[in-house]
Amino acid sequence: MKRFKQYIKNWKLTPSRRAAMLLAYFVFALMLPNFVLAYTELYNWWSILAGSLIPLGVYLLANMFTRRVGITVMCMLPLIILCAFQIVLLYIYGNSAIATDMFINLMTTNPEEASELLTNLCPPIIIVCLIYGPILFEAFIQVRRKMRLSIKSHTRVVHIGYAFLALGMLFLIPAYRTTDGRVVFNEIFPVNVIYNFNMAVSEELNVKHYGQTSKQFKYNAVRENTPPQREIYVYIIGEASRAANWELYGYHRETNPRLKRRDDIYLFKNVVTQSNTTHKSVPLFLSSIGTGQHHDLFYRKGLAALFNEVGFKTYFLSNQSPQGAMVDNLAKEADEVVYIGSPRQDMQLLRMMRRIIETDKKNNLLFILHCYGSHFSYHQRYPREFAKFQPDNDATIKPQNVEMIRNAYDNSIFYTDYFLDSTISYLDSLTACSALLYCSDHGEDIFDDDRGRFLHASPTTTYYQLHVASLAWFSDEFCETYPGKVEAARRHRWSPATTHSMFHTMADMASINSSFIEHNVSLVSDEFDETAPRYYLNDHNEAVPLDRHIGITDNDVYQFAIHGIRLDLNE
Repeated sequence: MKRFKQYIKNWKLTPSRRAAMLLAYFVFALMLPNFVLAYTELYNWWSILAGSLIPLGVYLLANMFTRRVGITVMCMLPLIILCAFQIVLLYIYGNSAIATDMFINLMTTNPEEASELLTNLCPPIIIVCLIYGPILFEAFIQVRRKMRLSIKSHTRVVHIGYAFLALGMLFLIPAYRTTDGRVVFNEIFPVNVIYNFNMAVSEELNVKHYGQTSKQFKYNAVRENTPPQREIYVYIIGEASRAANWELYGYHRETNPRLKRRDDIYLFKNVVTQSNTTHKSVPLFLSSIGTGQHHDLFYRKGLAALFNEVGFKTYFLSNQSPQGAMVDNLAKEADEVVYIGSPRQDMQLLRMMRRIIETDKKNNLLFILHCYGSHFSYHQRYPREFAKFQPDNDATIKPQNVEMIRNAYDNSIFYTDYFLDSTISYLDSLTACSALLYCSDHGEDIFDDDRGRFLHASPTTTYYQLHVASLAWFSDEFCETYPGKVEAARRHRWSPATTHSMFHTMADMASINSSFIEHNVSLVSDEFDETAPRYYLNDHNEAVPLDRHIGITDNDVYQFAIHGIRLDLNE
């Protein structure tokens, strides 16, 4: 005890010790994501040990080239940013490494959307600043003062680094044997994140070259049994509108009073999305490809091109900004593309569509309306007169504010109800063979259970992100011309479908045939296959069954069940 007290008394914070303290804190801060992921993910113990020791060894060995820790810290700034990003996402979603979709979202999100989100993410941003800010500040000071580890300490750090790395590689052998052999790319941070970043870059290159890769594509489309009247088809892509908060799907609040009064809509109650991210889900809406044909997305044209081939005048009207994503490429195939600016409330789309219809009175028309719907920040998605549920203030993203957040979200659904009802009423007032198909691109988490999940696009999904609202409407003229299609829509209200059905349903509504049109997934076809399995497009663009590997838990199974949906889970 006396020796310890004497040591404390004589201990001085020398430059070498100060460098050692920076190194210890720096390595600990870099390892934080690994520690949290070891707790949140379903890794086995071999993967956890390998995933902890290998990075720890590498971080220590990063100092083998210099004794000046400050320089090492500055050189590893990209890794610090990666760790900070990972901690922010863990705060939001509660689990999983930074996914490919996250990087693509980062590349394609417009500044307006980013600012809306960042202003509500103060807690995690403050946390990462408190963790990594002092490290960078101290590293800057040590670089200027040329502080360095002692030769003895430096040698010890390098030897310990080699030991941890060797031990981690040893644990990697059983980790490979007990997983699918992709443990390094899936379960070791930051290798998995770097791998996902590389996939995101590859995806972006495919998007960039879409014009060349799809240039020669043709649907060779034909039509049969066309009506004598003018035709107008409206394809509405909703945004983040989950079925769980629609009154029509059993929600306890009055969020769909107008649609509920209608007896001429056909609600599809058993539709799940193919992806919980806009940048993947919307292109799938606009393309004929199946969930397992993702690579073909860059070689086929979309819905507007299909309708163009059979003589329709096509319009793509969007309440969202161009983002440099795949949806922009598919939008450009329409005859006219209009992006509507702020305040980005969806009635603007109807007003624009009305002006076009009143101007163009001779062509058959296809309108693709890309809504802003229930995109966060929710309270900005509707005029104040639609603030039915109060309070709906712009609140910081945290569970304590869930009442205000949910009120604002429900108000956005209430406004969507008004927008859809108004659009249907306008089409109904026209003398035309018309049909409307609406479906949301994905759902949303809103602190619904003890998982504390919020927003969408998480690497592992939930019931709330999967189950989406979808409906169809047909004019009297359409019903008279195509009674079989209308009857099929009525029968398929509970049929198990994914958003893959939407493209083919829209084509079938217009009686367009092509070798690329799948009548067995069309919700207005007698050929619809009720037994076909449903697939989800995971973060690595692989079609996987709707099972627990995509994050579905007992909570989600229960929610599907109470909404009348049965999933054949592969345990």
